[in-house]
This record gives sequence, structure tokens and C-alpha cells, in this order.
Amino acid sequence: MSTIPVFRALDPAECEALLVSQHVGRLAFTFRDRVDIEPIHYVYRHGCIIGRTQLGTKVNVLAHHPWVAFEVDHVEGLFTWRSVVVHGRMEFPDPDGAPTDRERFARGVEAFRTLVPGAFTKQDPTPDRDLVFMLPVADMRGRGARQDPG
Repeated sequence: MSTIPVFRALDPAECEALLVSQHVGRLAFTFRDRVDIEPIHYVYRHGCIIGRTQLGTKVNVLAHHPWVAFEVDHVEGLFTWRSVVVHGRMEFPDPDGAPTDRERFARGVEAFRTLVPGAFTKQDPTPDRDLVFMLPVADMRGRGARQDPG
């Protein structure tokens, strides 16, 4: 008995469920004639990808070219998988900025601590990553595959 792959689009609830269930995704961004993809830890909350990073080339590029794609997968087998791609504009709330920025930074820290409880404390396993980023979802699409008895 053989099986054939069945491909389909995920509905919005399935996309959000996948984003909530995973905590490592890939961030894709461009600069001039180059596309970079970097793995990142994240938390998905209320229509927003929330994570942390540190100052460096990526942040400098994103400050001037903030439109990104973000992908998360759950793979069980060659034809048993789900994938979500999010598009949006990367934001870096300033912890010393306007009250709305400070509040957004604090919400980002709180959200990220659900993943890494010591984040932004003396027990932080990656203390150099002191920037919060937020990626509000502007567009979200998902695809999946499963094997169907043929």
C-alpha cells in the first residue's frame, strides 16, 4: 500500500497554533543584492513575533530596511509537515524612549521571559542580547503536507 502526499493551505488558526507551538524560526532580510537568513528564538503573542538580539550588522541593516520575512516549520517527515511564513516590518522599542516605547519594551521582556525566565536579569544565559524586537504580523500564510493512502 502506498501513500501520496496531499498539500494544502493552513487556515489562520492553524498558522497561529504553529507559531505558538514553536520557539525557533528563521528571519530573512535583504540589503542591496544579498538576502540573509538567521535563526532566532521567539515568542508569538497577540499577532506579533517577539524576540531579542544584540547590536550588530543585522540590527544596522534592519534599521534602514525593516521589511522582513519570518518562517517557522514543524517537520515530522518528508510529506508530513507544516510551515508558516510571516511578512512585516521589524520594530525595536527603545527602553529609554517615549513612554509607549518603554511599555512595549517591557511587554517584550515579559513575553520573552516565558521562554527564557532569566532573560534581562543577572541570570541571563545570553546577556549581550539586550535588544527586544517585535514583528507585528502584516501578512501570514501557511502550507502543510500529509500522507494520504492512495
